[in-house]
Amino acid sequence: MEGEMNNLMKVSLSVFMSLCYCYAISKLVPKGKTRLLCVFPIVCLYLFLPLNLSSVHFRGIIGFFIGWLANFKLLLFAFGNGPLCSDPSISLKHFVTIACFPIKIQQNPLSKHPRQSKPFVLKSDLFKENPPAKPKNSQIETIPSSPISYVNAIKSHLHYVVKGLLLGILIRVYDYSEYIHPNVMWLFYCFHIYILLELILAIVATLARALLGLELEPQFNEPLLSTSLQDFWGRRWNLMVTTILRPTVYEPSLQYMMQLVGRKWAPLPAVFATFVVSALMHEIILYYMGRVKPTFRMTWFFLIHGFCLTVEIALKKGVKTRWRLPRLISGPLTVGFVMVTCFWVFIPEFQRCKVDAMAFEEYAAFGALVNNIFLLIRSLFSEV
Repeated sequence: MEGEMNNLMKVSLSVFMSLCYCYAISKLVPKGKTRLLCVFPIVCLYLFLPLNLSSVHFRGIIGFFIGWLANFKLLLFAFGNGPLCSDPSISLKHFVTIACFPIKIQQNPLSKHPRQSKPFVLKSDLFKENPPAKPKNSQIETIPSSPISYVNAIKSHLHYVVKGLLLGILIRVYDYSEYIHPNVMWLFYCFHIYILLELILAIVATLARALLGLELEPQFNEPLLSTSLQDFWGRRWNLMVTTILRPTVYEPSLQYMMQLVGRKWAPLPAVFATFVVSALMHEIILYYMGRVKPTFRMTWFFLIHGFCLTVEIALKKGVKTRWRLPRLISGPLTVGFVMVTCFWVFIPEFQRCKVDAMAFEEYAAFGALVNNIFLLIRSLFSEV
């Protein structure tokens, strides 16, 4: 455990020092190919950093935060785009935090009416978002607190407490996995991945919010309430990935395809290309976690969803009427489709790479550590 924490500190220090280097580059090197050449060694470094860790959770988190998101932000940064270039006067603290954490600063003040607040709005295609109003000056403005935001914070904290309790119950249930049907276990795995990812991102967002003193965009938006694949992938599931894939993959693909198939149908191949890139990055993260030769079976999960989503968008564009399935029908169909495809090609890959077994071992080790700490504290109090 001590050795792994030392490795994590070394990785964290490497990330911090390399981002300081990139921050200096932003002041000295103009955007374009020259800056890309300066940043490219850092991109390569970030691809290998997760391999220095032995914990499956640390490898997955660092692989996602640094190997994927930070690298994509740096590629955008090389050409003067993305969150690292949104403010010319950005401080080093903001630069490092935004680069290495899956966060997006909320540019607009919170609405006085929560129902009118729409942090992520889609129109005709998957990744189209209403542009946020820019601050009057170049500085990133701190959003003042309000009674409504305080109430929302209380609700949010309660929400995450409930999710944490559910995760603890799931981990405890795994002790009796030999008595549970495999399909039920796979269902538990699906909820486990969702809850764990949401909690990790929430913890990181809380730390970043405390460090920067800024309001952040939501990272999840109740994906179990999705009414379509477009709604699931564009508005609700892991919005930080959607936010970074839009400028790095979707928009360049859209501009290119508009020249070939026209403005109306260009979003279809652009959306599919986005899912292809997402599939490859998920395969890389799976390799980080399992250290097993990839079979690219997980890629099919994203190819299937990319194809089905392009069909959904095409039907919406082709059918002139605004008729839609009722929410009571479209909701279960959407969530059911996601679950079935997870059972088919997503979860089996985690089991093939023994990710679940390694995770259970780490949960047991962490539980033993907490128990030892509790016994130590109790013994100290008993002596007093």
